Amino acid sequence: MKFYEGSSTIKFSWEQVAQGLWQRYPNPESSHVLSEDTVVRKIIGHQLHSKRILTKTNRMPKWGERLINARNVSIIEESIVDPEKKELCTYTRNVGLTKVMTCVEKVIYKPSPENPQWTVAERKAWIDSKIFGFGYAIQKFGIERYKKNIHKTTLGFTYALNRLFPVVDNYVETPNSHHLTLEERKQRLKEAARETAKRAKELAQEKAGPIYAACEGVKS
Repeated sequence: MKFYEGSSTIKFSWEQVAQGLWQRYPNPESSHVLSEDTVVRKIIGHQLHSKRILTKTNRMPKWGERLINARNVSIIEESIVDPEKKELCTYTRNVGLTKVMTCVEKVIYKPSPENPQWTVAERKAWIDSKIFGFGYAIQKFGIERYKKNIHKTTLGFTYALNRLFPVVDNYVETPNSHHLTLEERKQRLKEAARETAKRAKELAQEKAGPIYAACEGVKS
């Protein structure tokens, strides 16, 4: 099994990232994403739980084409949004071609400790393959492709956020905001978090389903 751990910074507030996650496709870096469907969205306590199914293309090197004929793969994305903790956790895994290779990813989005107006994405991934004689090569291919895709993923998400938030909220980056006291900035962030939770609850009540999306149980 191959393991990856790293982080990246998104220069948008956590509230914006939490809203933009559901609207990040399509973008110029997501031509491999063929479809996305939300199958669960509900409120548990103060958290928004969601489950989505995505279909993506599955490009393989020449040697891999001998093992895999399928050109597409299905992905399950489960997420939990906690507006009180300001934490968004996504847990993604492939449900197709698991006999050839499995890729499990956990990402936690939270306010950056360096700049509360930005968001840090803490990412972990596990790549495994059980094919006798090819397992190591497939794991190596999988982890290297995953690393390359991280940059594209961040670029695509940032593009979507720029499209959604072309004018930055007053409480974040306008000239007047630099004159606010620390307490005033905190109050504005709290108000934005409450508004995000309110919108999430309204959306969840419209599209709630019976399936439970669990992310907290993933071991770090």
